[in-house]
Amino acid sequence: MDSQYHPHPIDTSSVELPEELQQLVEHLARNVHENWAQGRIDEGWVYGPERNDALKHHPCLVEYDDLPENEKDYDRHTAVETLKAILVSGWTINNK
Repeated sequence: MDSQYHPHPIDTSSVELPEELQQLVEHLARNVHENWAQGRIDEGWVYGPERNDALKHHPCLVEYDDLPENEKDYDRHTAVETLKAILVSGWTINNK
C-alpha cells in the first residue's frame, strides 16, 4: 500500500457561485459548525478557552455567531466547496 496519500478533490476552480447562493453559503456554514460541535459534544468535549485534547476542551464549542471570523471562514469554505462540487457535477440548486 502506498504510504503517501494523494487527495483528488473535484476541480471546482471553474465555478463561480451565483450571488443568490450566498445566503445558502452562510446557512450551510452554520450547519457545518453545528454538526462539528455536536460530534465533539457527543465525544465528551466541552468549551474551554484554550484547546486541550487531554481534557477535551475546545474554544470553538460556542454558538456560530460567537465564533471568530477565521473559524466562520473555515466553515464557509466547506460550504462553498460543497456547493461548487454540486454545480460542477451537473446538478442544479433551485430555491423553492
